[in-house]
Amino acid sequence: MNHKSELDVIADAMLEKKGEKVVSLDLKNIGTAISDYFIVCSAESTTNVSAIADNVEEKMIIEYGRRPIRSQGRENSLWIIIDYGDIVVHVFQNQYRDFYRLEDLWADADRTEYSDNR
Repeated sequence: MNHKSELDVIADAMLEKKGEKVVSLDLKNIGTAISDYFIVCSAESTTNVSAIADNVEEKMIIEYGRRPIRSQGRENSLWIIIDYGDIVVHVFQNQYRDFYRLEDLWADADRTEYSDNR
């Protein structure tokens, strides 16, 4: 399975809906990690958070036929988590990303930043 391509599909889906600061973290070499990759972005509004999460799920179904194992956070759209098992997607409203500082918790992970002009 080509994780790089799946990460690209997810990152593109985030950027397409105006996701900000899109970053993937490679957790494979961190023994305590619950998945191989986290991919994280943030957005200004709860409406935007929902739109990004919906787009990620739609693009993963279209491109890979993959549906999430589970997802959480849609009831308030402050932080939506979409779990694909090997990849966990985190879509934050900006202030929640700043508060939880997920990237700092996994500072040892190799990180890749994505932007519209890559």
